[in-house]
Amino acid sequence: SISLPKDAYIEYAFLKKGKHIPDPYNLRSVPNGFGSTNHYFYMPNALISPLTRLRREFPAGTISKFRVPTDDLLSGTKRRVTLYNPPVAGPYPLLLVLDGQDYQKRGRLTRIVDNLIGLRKMQPVGIAMVDSVSCTRTAEYACSEATMAFLVDMVLPLARKELNVLQSQDSPANYGILGASMGGLMALFTALRAPHLFGKVLSQSGAFSHIVAEPVIFDLVNCYKGENKPSVWMDVGRMETLLSGNQRMRDLLEVKGFLAGYREYSGGHNYTSWRNDIWYGLEALFPPRSSTE
Repeated sequence: SISLPKDAYIEYAFLKKGKHIPDPYNLRSVPNGFGSTNHYFYMPNALISPLTRLRREFPAGTISKFRVPTDDLLSGTKRRVTLYNPPVAGPYPLLLVLDGQDYQKRGRLTRIVDNLIGLRKMQPVGIAMVDSVSCTRTAEYACSEATMAFLVDMVLPLARKELNVLQSQDSPANYGILGASMGGLMALFTALRAPHLFGKVLSQSGAFSHIVAEPVIFDLVNCYKGENKPSVWMDVGRMETLLSGNQRMRDLLEVKGFLAGYREYSGGHNYTSWRNDIWYGLEALFPPRSSTE
């Protein structure tokens, strides 16, 4: 037997000869993002975030989808980018999201943002969600200069054209970038390489201990000399293998003056945990504007 925190959310799977086998005593299951499912349960004090539920009293933003040429920077000839236009006139900040299809479907990001805006817990933001491709995702997110170029040269111009966003040249704090796991690693890398564009980073369970990218990302933080320091919000589960790498990155970011906030939750490496926790980072990085602004 094992002891678990009372506020834990747990996903798990039983394997036999490398294949998933069902748990006959727990019929609750959730897609795991790898073509299979995990069983799950909530401990007594764990709560499903109410922000993931539809609130009809709050206006919803609008969604539009585009196929953006990759210009040989990513695999394939085009990559889907989904834009979220908040239910306000603008101009407003921009949040660029890696693994966009997962944050939209499994992370329920736009609904969470709708509710936070409606509750006046965060300022309205436009969102550009960039799809990933599973077979090339690791290569594209392992501190890739090509991926960064695609985001800067192809995605940002689309967002600026289609959304009424503030300009990053006025202040890098107008633009943020969000990612989970390898996406969290790539989000921090992008902001460190283009601090004139991205002033905010939200990393969920960032893969900072990736065998190839670890020395790159830690060196970039340690040797950073730029005037603009991105503000970095991090969260990570206490029950995942990336915990120690995130703790080391937290300590370095704090020493170097980048850290905006850090949380550890009682859970693992999955979108249910990330969507239940993301509101902390969104509120911290995009707080509601005062009535005088």
